[in-house]
Parts: sequence; structure tokens; C-alpha cells
Amino acid sequence: MSEAPHGAPIKTPGQLIAAVIAGFGIPVAIIILLAVYVNNATRTGAGTDLEASVTERIAPVAQVDIRDANAPRVYKTGEEVFKAVCSACHAAGTAGAPKFGDAGAWALRIGEGYDTLLHNALNGKGAMPPRGGTSPDDYSDFEIAHAVVYMANNSGGKLAEPAQLAPGAVASADASVPAASGAAAAPVGASANENAQAAAAVVALASVLQAAPAPAAGAQSTDAAQAGKALYEQVCQACHAAGVLNAPKFGDKAAWAPRLKDSMDTVYNYALHGKGAMPPKGGSNAPDADVKAAVDYMVNAAK
Repeated sequence: MSEAPHGAPIKTPGQLIAAVIAGFGIPVAIIILLAVYVNNATRTGAGTDLEASVTERIAPVAQVDIRDANAPRVYKTGEEVFKAVCSACHAAGTAGAPKFGDAGAWALRIGEGYDTLLHNALNGKGAMPPRGGTSPDDYSDFEIAHAVVYMANNSGGKLAEPAQLAPGAVASADASVPAASGAAAAPVGASANENAQAAAAVVALASVLQAAPAPAAGAQSTDAAQAGKALYEQVCQACHAAGVLNAPKFGDKAAWAPRLKDSMDTVYNYALHGKGAMPPKGGSNAPDADVKAAVDYMVNAAK
């Protein structure tokens, strides 16, 4: 009996090509799959970063920021306030806000003057909320003013910087009254006469504050009118008696009229947190109630 002849498994060119591809492709695919399996670093599925996932889930909803109420306040620069607050809208010109660096968009606003720019920043305009949505506890009027000048001057303006608080304008370690340098320095570009007036105001304010005892923390006067008059005579008159550095002169109805167009809450806010060349509370550490009483005393004298 004869045996059947053995036939070759590959009979056509197509089968030959398929066999060659399979001979190389299948081992390569197996090697790649083994490498992926061995290399745990590439496994990014759920549960691979368990520690980070747990930390994120148990993180507190809010955090408490503890600050020393007696520590001297460090004022932020205009650039810092811009980056923290204003850039949210002004960096891209969102909701009609003039874009930072766009001279054309800022031209009309700069033309309205510094006082109008600052007023709009503090009180809001259009879609912009007052103070960019912050509070006086976050950023003082002095810091907001710096941000306004920073944006305007980087967009074609040439506004003078707001008056800087002089170095050392904090309570000393063994005394509760401000140092002589607690008064505001003259604005950039001030005339020699204005500088002389400012220097005189610094000397007058320093001598008065050093001679006057510091009020107890949180103390409230039993007679608001007398407290307001006393604080005016101790602190405010150093600038307001003669109208130093554009401070509205005591009893001058014309000088006070533009300020009184705002609400009294706004006027109080200026006195408590500073405006232009005036430092917060005039550089004193008087209670808020006495500062407001001093404002009332000056306002009543200008009616």
C-alpha cells in the first residue's frame, strides 16, 4: 500500500506573506503587552494614586488664617493687587473692562482724572463690583489706589503714585502711639511748597500724637461730639486746618461739597482706611467710633 504524499501548508504567495507577517508581528505584540504589564508606572486607572485620592477627600472645606491684629500692616503694591484682584477681568477685557495695556480702551477713562478712576474702583461701575469684589479688610483704599495707578500708567497714563506711608509708621514695641513718620509722604511730583506743607503736617501730627495718650483698645467715648472734636484737634487738624495736600479745609463748604456727594458710609470708609495722601485713621490708633465722630464734626462745620 502506498502512502499519500505530504503537501506543503503554504501553497500560495498570499499565504506566504501572511505567515511572514504573523511570524514577526505576534512576538512583537506579545513583548509590548508584557512590558506594559510589568511597568506599573504606566497604570493610571482608578485607585493607582490612593494616597493623593484620600488626602483630597479628607481635606477641610475651609481653612482658618490666623493673623496678629497688632502686627504692622504691610501694604501691597499696585502690581500685587492687580494680579490678585483686577486681572480676573482687566487682563482679558472681560465684561467691558478696559484691557490692561490697551491705551485706546483706557484713554477716555484716564481723561476723567485720577479721582474719578479711584471713585469708580471703590464704588463700582457697570459690571465691576465695588473694590473689585473685595472688602476694606482685604485691601485698603490706599492699595486699591495703587492698583488703579498701576493699570492706568501701564495703559498710557502718567498718573502720580498715591502717597506712600513713610517707613516706621507703626506702633513701637514699648509705646502705644505712632511714630513721627506715621504721616503720609508727599505724592510723586509734588511742588516744593506742597512738600513744605507736608513736612509741617508731619511735625505737627507727630508732636500732637506723642503728647496725647493712646485710647484704650475698643474704648467708646460717652460723648460722641466731644470725642470727635477732641480727635480733630489732636490729629485731623494737622492737615485739614490748612488744607494740606488737598485735604478739604475745615469749614470750607466748597472744598467739602464734592466729598459729601458720596454717602456718609463712603466718607467714613475714607477716614478709616485712607484715601490719597491721608493714611488710615489719619495715622492714629483711635477707635472707629471716634474717627467717625471726627468726620461728623468736620462735616457739620462745612454745612
